[in-house]
Amino acid sequence: MAKACDLKKGNLVGINGLPHVVEALSISTPSARGASSIYRFRFRNLVTKSKQDVSCKGEEPFADIDFERRPIQFLYREADLYTFMDNEDFSQFTLQQDMIEEQLPYLVEDMEGLFALMSDGKVLTIDVPQKVVLKIETCDPVMKGASVTARSKTAKCQTGLVVQVPEYLEAGEAILIDTATGTYLSRANVSKF
Repeated sequence: MAKACDLKKGNLVGINGLPHVVEALSISTPSARGASSIYRFRFRNLVTKSKQDVSCKGEEPFADIDFERRPIQFLYREADLYTFMDNEDFSQFTLQQDMIEEQLPYLVEDMEGLFALMSDGKVLTIDVPQKVVLKIETCDPVMKGASVTARSKTAKCQTGLVVQVPEYLEAGEAILIDTATGTYLSRANVSKF
């Protein structure tokens, strides 16, 4: 059994016998002595796609869900269907767009390092890496005299994700994105795509 204080965004738990994924999490620590921290979760049911908000103390247990993590690769998108390949047996499977809405801003064709979370032979959801490399599609032009510590500007990535980046970056550059927060981390080691 997993405790509330151990859960992170993207973890799977069982609620009423159904698999749920942690979509959002916040912690409130009261100022009174001896008061317990309150954990607020937003879970998404992987079967019905409904959302559920839960508030509890850190020691409250959540049921474990029996699932398997299999390495996969994202191949391509066709309308609202996304095709993946299992890296172990090379079989392909397709997921509807609404099944993986949270992960879409981080998916690039031929992307590796992904995992399918499966239960009873059925794909529940996919798990993206903690950090991904995306290309800046559009942003304001570089300002003359912009420095590394200068202000930020809005940039749109190849997947449609909009992030704040330093002024000195330009379209076509590769950047590192934190998938847990959806924020810019740094320039990627790959210079231009």
